[in-house]
Amino acid sequence: MNLTKNKYYFEALDNYPYSLPDCLEALNYALSYDPEDADSLCLMGRIYSEMLLDYEKAKLYFEEAMQCDVTNLNTPKYYIKCLLDNEDFQEAEKLINYSLKIKGIDKYSILYYRALLSEMRGSFTNALHFLKETEKYCFNSQSLESVKERKKFIKSKMPKKSKKVKETK
Repeated sequence: MNLTKNKYYFEALDNYPYSLPDCLEALNYALSYDPEDADSLCLMGRIYSEMLLDYEKAKLYFEEAMQCDVTNLNTPKYYIKCLLDNEDFQEAEKLINYSLKIKGIDKYSILYYRALLSEMRGSFTNALHFLKETEKYCFNSQSLESVKERKKFIKSKMPKKSKKVKETK
């Protein structure tokens, strides 16, 4: 990896999201040294997705990042979030299934997004199932607490089962 490009990528990352002008300047330098750097393309996708809410433009950057390095560990989780925010559920599901096969990927994040996808589709039972699976990949108390809170929230959204009143004759 080119040290100059690394310098500019890390400078961009350091400035994100607090100083977008500085971030973009450094990111443009990084991409000028290596226009196929998956991490830099991913960060550009994040800017369009998270800051500018231009999901279509963000998707282009994420797709390019995936084409440049299909095993990049950073791109899938941000790309999945972008797809969910844009309600591209089928694409998100495909990417989730692919991402879970990448060695070293953060399975907690990917499975958490899988649960969120089910919830967004209205399948609360499936969302709870995926959150249970997600718990296996919680390796700190914050992530476990996040899963527990999400489970509680989803259960509160589920229709309550009404108790049948028996008729007496």
